[in-house]
Amino acid sequence: MAQPTDSDTRTDGNTEYGRRPFKRSKSHFADRITADGRDGWPVEAGRYRLAVSRACPWASRAVISRRLLGLEDALSLAIADPVQDDRSWRFTLDPDGRDPVLGIRFLSEAYDAREKDYPNGVSVPAVVDVPSGKLVTNDYHRVTLDFATEWTALHRPGAPDLYPEPLRAEIDEVMAAVYRDVNNGVYRAGFATGQSEYEEACRDVFTRLELLSDRLAQRRYLVGETITEADIRLFTTLVRFDAVYHGHFKCNRFKLAEDPVLWAYTKDLYQTPGFGDTVDFHHIKQHYHRVHTGINPNGIVPLGPDMFGWLTPHYREELGGRPFGDGTPPGPVPAGEEVPPSGRP
Repeated sequence: MAQPTDSDTRTDGNTEYGRRPFKRSKSHFADRITADGRDGWPVEAGRYRLAVSRACPWASRAVISRRLLGLEDALSLAIADPVQDDRSWRFTLDPDGRDPVLGIRFLSEAYDAREKDYPNGVSVPAVVDVPSGKLVTNDYHRVTLDFATEWTALHRPGAPDLYPEPLRAEIDEVMAAVYRDVNNGVYRAGFATGQSEYEEACRDVFTRLELLSDRLAQRRYLVGETITEADIRLFTTLVRFDAVYHGHFKCNRFKLAEDPVLWAYTKDLYQTPGFGDTVDFHHIKQHYHRVHTGINPNGIVPLGPDMFGWLTPHYREELGGRPFGDGTPPGPVPAGEEVPPSGRP
C-alpha cells in the first residue's frame, strides 16, 4: 500500500484510486533476493529489513510467510503506522518516530536512496538493504515466493513447504483466479467510479467466493493437504472482509460470516499459529476508514463488526489435512512483534 497523493487520485497497495478508473500498477523495483545473488542481492541473515503495514493485505502475506518459515531472526521487521500522511508510510509507532534499524522516519527515504524522485507511490511490503539503506524490492507478488524457495537455508527446522514443486502449476492457477477476482476484485469494487464498473467487479468477487466455497466444502486447504501460498493469499483478503470490504468497499452481497464454509476456513487459518497472531484488526480498520477519504470523507471508523467469533470452533480438522505437512508450527511470536490487545478479538 502507498500514500495518498492528492484529493483527486490516491494510491493504495500498488493501486491508484479516486476519480479515475481503478488501476493497480506493477511493482517498479522487482530485484530478487536469491540464494545465488544473481540480481546482486544474496540471501544473507541480518542484511535486510522487511517494512510492512499490518493494515495492508499485500504486506500481510509477507508477514505470515516470514513467520511460518521462521525467518524472524534472519529478516527483521519494521511496522509502519496504519495512518499515513502526505509523505506516505511513517514509523511513528517507534520511539522518536524513527525506525530503530534503518534510522528513517518515512519509508520513502529508502525509496529515495534507491532512486531519487521516484514518481510512483511508496508501497509495502518493501525489503530494504540495511547497510546501504536502499530499497531492494517492492514486488509483493514475488517476495513471498522467494521466501519459500530462495531463503530455504535460513528456514527454521520444521518449516512447511509453502510452494511445493509438484503442486506449483495448480497453486499458480488458483492464485491467479483469487488475485483477479478476490484480492484485486474488492479494490475494483471499492474504488469503482461508475455503477456498471462497480456491479461488474462486485459480481466477480462473489462469483469467485461461491466457487471457492464449493472447492473448500470437502477439502481443508485450497491445494493439496497442507497450507500453501494459495491459502495465505486468500486469507489476507478474507480476514479483512467483514471488517472493511463488506461495508467500506460495498462488497455486501453477503458477509464472510454468512458463508459457513468460508467462515470456518478463515477461522481455521486464523487460529493456526502464524496467521491470526499477525493480524491487527485495529490497524486494518484505522487505515481503510481514515486514509481512504475519497470513500469515507469524514474519517469515521465504525465500531463493528463484533470480533468474538474468530476464536469459536471451526471443525475443519474433520476434513483431514495436515497444516504444516511433515513440519511443525512456528514458535511464539518474537518479543516486540506481538499484536496488542486492541487488535485482537
